[in-house]
Amino acid sequence: MRWGVVVFPGSNCDQDAVGALSCLGEEVVTLWHEDEDLAGMDCVVLPGGFSYGDYLRAGAMAARSPVMGAVRRHAAAGGLVLGICNGFQILCEAGLLPGAFLPNENLRFVCRTVQVRVETNRPAFTRDLEPGTVLSIPIAHAEGNYRVDPQTLERLERAQQVVLRYCDATGEPTGEANPNGSVANIAGVANPEGNVLGMMPHPERAVEQVLGSTDGRGIFRSAAVCWAARGA
Repeated sequence: MRWGVVVFPGSNCDQDAVGALSCLGEEVVTLWHEDEDLAGMDCVVLPGGFSYGDYLRAGAMAARSPVMGAVRRHAAAGGLVLGICNGFQILCEAGLLPGAFLPNENLRFVCRTVQVRVETNRPAFTRDLEPGTVLSIPIAHAEGNYRVDPQTLERLERAQQVVLRYCDATGEPTGEANPNGSVANIAGVANPEGNVLGMMPHPERAVEQVLGSTDGRGIFRSAAVCWAARGA
């Protein structure tokens, strides 16, 4: 499986993603924001950071980069796309996922490990995880307050597009466990087809025990398992 990590001006988690995928034995290369050809990638990762300095809105300028045309075509053809933190914001700004982001409810940058509950294993990126599994994964963001209107929320819930939800250690999605005020404790959302996932937590920072958790491996492993099954 070939992974491509897009580097935007201001990205600061691209090498984290490259390092994590390399640690897992995956083939990975970096892609520049001006690239218009994904060069045969199977999965494209939009990493965290502050693309274009988060001017206008977080992810707004990156969503209009030349590479995003190729990302849209890749997703439409069934290729896998993973947006992490700022990458999630970019996917929403690009219209590949529904919703928008506001500043964290407490108006502070939040950087700590949180728990998220896997809501469904229908999408590619949770295919190898059981629903109800609780993952410990770090977050680091100032604008992680995910919002959708009530009608869209109902549609997302009904279609099993809510993939990850902030929860406590027992798996309960409590208000105290919600680090940013996101509606319905949402931490990750997929497109209807399940091949595009946006998530605020950073799985690339949870692949080695020395970092405090290896739970992020499940996200990358699931994508690899899903992709391998396609070729079976």
